[in-house]
Amino acid sequence: MTDKKLLNHRAEGPVTAPPLLLGPSLGTSYALWDKVAPELSVTHRVIRWDLPGHGGSPAGLIGPAATVADLAELVLALADSLGIDRFAYAGVSLGGAVGLHLAAHHPERVSSLAVLCSSAHFNGAQPWRERAELVRREGVAPVAATADSRWFTPGFTVPELVRDHRDADPDAYAACCDALAAFDLRDRLSSITAPTLLVAGREDPATPPAHLREIADAVPGASLTEIAGASHLAPAERPEAVLAALRGHFDGYASRGMEVRRQVLGDEHVDRAQARQTPFTARFQDFITRYAWGEVWTDPTLARRERSMITLTALVAHGHYDELALHVRAARRNGLTPEEIGAVLLQTAVYCGVPAANAAFAVARRVLAEEDDTAG
Repeated sequence: MTDKKLLNHRAEGPVTAPPLLLGPSLGTSYALWDKVAPELSVTHRVIRWDLPGHGGSPAGLIGPAATVADLAELVLALADSLGIDRFAYAGVSLGGAVGLHLAAHHPERVSSLAVLCSSAHFNGAQPWRERAELVRREGVAPVAATADSRWFTPGFTVPELVRDHRDADPDAYAACCDALAAFDLRDRLSSITAPTLLVAGREDPATPPAHLREIADAVPGASLTEIAGASHLAPAERPEAVLAALRGHFDGYASRGMEVRRQVLGDEHVDRAQARQTPFTARFQDFITRYAWGEVWTDPTLARRERSMITLTALVAHGHYDELALHVRAARRNGLTPEEIGAVLLQTAVYCGVPAANAAFAVARRVLAEEDDTAG
C-alpha cells in the first residue's frame, strides 16, 4: 500500500551498498530507469521514485504553484523514511532539476550528482504555464499525443512510458509544469560542491546539449558527456551509453578497492601482482579489486579484524595455503595478534579437520617467524 505522504518508489540492490536515488522526467514513472537501474543496483542501493500523480505516487503531494523545491523536499522525506542520510543522485529533466536544487540547497545530503537531459532553466516560464493551463482544461491526452516526438529520435518509442504519460494525473502534471515554469538555478550553480556529471542527448529538442554545457561551465569541476543518437529520455533510448557514463561517475569501487587492497595486503604484494598482470588476467584483477576489495572489504558491517578471521578459516577449509600465508600477514596488519591467529587456527581444527589445521599452523608459524626476523 502506498504511503499517501510519501513518493512511490522502488528499491533495488544491497541495503548496505551506497545509496543512489534516481529521478524521473515529467510524464514518466520510475520505469524510465528499467534498462539502467538493475545494473546500477549491482554496486548501489538504488532508489527510483515517481513524481506526484505519476506511476504510484499520490497526486495530492503537490498542488498549483508548486516548485522544484517542493519536489526536492518530497525526495528528502523519502530518503529520511528509508534511513538514508547522504546519497548519490541522478535525474532526468525535471528529475535532474530536483538534483540540482538538492546539490545547491542541501549539499550535506548529496555525495555525487548526475544531471541528464535537463537544464538550470527550462526555456522560460510562459510555455510551461501554457502547458499547465492546457492540461488543467483538457487533460493530459493532447500532450501525451506528442510524447514520441519530444522524447525520442524518429522511429523509436517505449510504449510503456507513453502509457505512463497518458495515465498521469492532470492536476499533478500541471503542478509539475508550474514547478518547471518557476525554476531557474543559474545563479546558484557555482555553489554546487558535489562531483557533478552532465549527460546530454545530442538529438534532444527539449534540453539541447547547450543547456547541459551551461551547467558544466558553471559548476566547479563538472564534466559533460554527449550521447549520440539520444533524445530527451536517454536512459530509455541509449541505456548502455548512459550506464557507462553513470558507472564511470558514481562507481568509485575500483579506486577505493585498490586503496583497501594495498592497506590489507601491503604495497609490495600488490605491486608484484600488478607487474605480473597480462591482458589475459587484467579483467580478473579488475574483478578482484572492484568487488572483493571495493565492495566486500569496504562493507562496514564487519571490522577488518573480523574479516581476517573469516578469511583465514575459509582458506584453511579449502586448503589454499599459499593464500593463507598472504592473509596471515594481512591479519597482522589488521590488528590480530599471533595468539589470536593461533586461536583461529585451533578453531579450524574442530571444524575443518586436524590435518588441515596442522598444515595451516606450519604456514602461520613460518610467516610469523619471518615477521620476527624482520623486526629483529
